[in-house]
Amino acid sequence: MVFVVAAEKVWGDDQKDFTCNTAQPGCHNVCYDHFFPISHVRLWALQLIFVTVPSLLVVLHVAYRDERERKFRLKHGENCRLYEDTGKKRGGLWWTYFLSLIFKAGVDFTFVYLLYFIYEAAYFPPMVKCSQDPCPNLVDCFIARPTEKRIFTIFMVVTSFVCILLTLCEIVYLLVKRCMGCVSSSRQSHQPTMTTSLVSGKDNSAFLETCHLKVPESTGGPPSVSVYSVPKH
Repeated sequence: MVFVVAAEKVWGDDQKDFTCNTAQPGCHNVCYDHFFPISHVRLWALQLIFVTVPSLLVVLHVAYRDERERKFRLKHGENCRLYEDTGKKRGGLWWTYFLSLIFKAGVDFTFVYLLYFIYEAAYFPPMVKCSQDPCPNLVDCFIARPTEKRIFTIFMVVTSFVCILLTLCEIVYLLVKRCMGCVSSSRQSHQPTMTTSLVSGKDNSAFLETCHLKVPESTGGPPSVSVYSVPKH
């Protein structure tokens, strides 16, 4: 956002500073529209909006989990929990975060492509030649502050590629961690389970019961309740 505000100062009224060596009415406007159909600042502001929206969805998903956890504890008591950690990437939250990363990488790549596809003078040469109607012939047009605008554009492109690279690395990390978790779970499911009850003291009839409930968010099925009995010391 700070960069977009700074770029606004650099571009300013760009069409006013775009001059052509002809007095033909309409030639100046047509040539400017041909080389710069949309302002760079508006394009980057639109990119910033699209990149920020997925992160807001993740925050809203965590807030939704927190609210469900609060209501569940009010209903069943403080010892009963719906989630182990509302911010932990499990179930639906994992998919929300994973899809948000894919969306952000796609947005950054799309806007870098549009920068080359839309603009014929993507890196701001000092002079461009225009032969659009109603220009009488091939005219020379001059861009204001081309070096400064070129530096801003290169910086934005490099920043977008760095963001794409970091996002892809995080996507790979999530996939590898998810696969390792699935392999570990499958191995544990094949191992026999043993339950050992240890009772200490003279009174063996006194127990403390703790409620722990988890909801399988991804399946949407009924909750499973596990009640553990431990000796009361």
